[in-house]
Amino acid sequence: MGKLVSTLFVTLDGVYQAPGGREEDTRGGFEHGGWVFPLVDDDFGQFISEVFARPAAFLLGRRTYDIFASYWPKVTDPDDPVAAKLNGLPKFVASSTLTAPEWAGTGVISGDLGKEVTALKERTDGELQIHGSGALVRSLLDLGLVDTLHLLTFPVVLGTGHRLFTEGIAPTAFEHTGGSITSKGVAINSYDVAGRPDYGTFELPENA
Repeated sequence: MGKLVSTLFVTLDGVYQAPGGREEDTRGGFEHGGWVFPLVDDDFGQFISEVFARPAAFLLGRRTYDIFASYWPKVTDPDDPVAAKLNGLPKFVASSTLTAPEWAGTGVISGDLGKEVTALKERTDGELQIHGSGALVRSLLDLGLVDTLHLLTFPVVLGTGHRLFTEGIAPTAFEHTGGSITSKGVAINSYDVAGRPDYGTFELPENA
């Protein structure tokens, strides 16, 4: 059975919207698109190359899929570690409206998300990777289907934009499995999902 692995970029205030470009996602009048670019360096590139060395297939939300499909098929360099995998491996997009995807190798998940992603994990030998797709990641966390989260936190606060962890998401515990800081201050942390949180108290005992 494959592992469902999510890689996400967020700001210090939790925004994940439009990391890659000015016009990538302007929902709500968002004007800060492209906030990742000034903070990219060799450390960042090395981590992304390592992530893209491991996928067996990709699972994407509709918005991220559309953004990727408008860009990556045009990158034809066979030595590009990201393009080679995204263009060559199976891709699955969670959508109830997409019926005829043009990006080669794309399948559509349009039924029961939990059942279909569980079945997809069962027939995937290796990592089933999600990139971006924050709303989809939240749904899959709620369903207990995410195994690993790579969270890259960028040293910038934007003040507006869609947040990754919104009010009402299922309480989730994580086990930290590795981390590093890039030369430009991006905190790269990897977590395995560890079920629901434990709780305790710092209250003084009654007989203190």
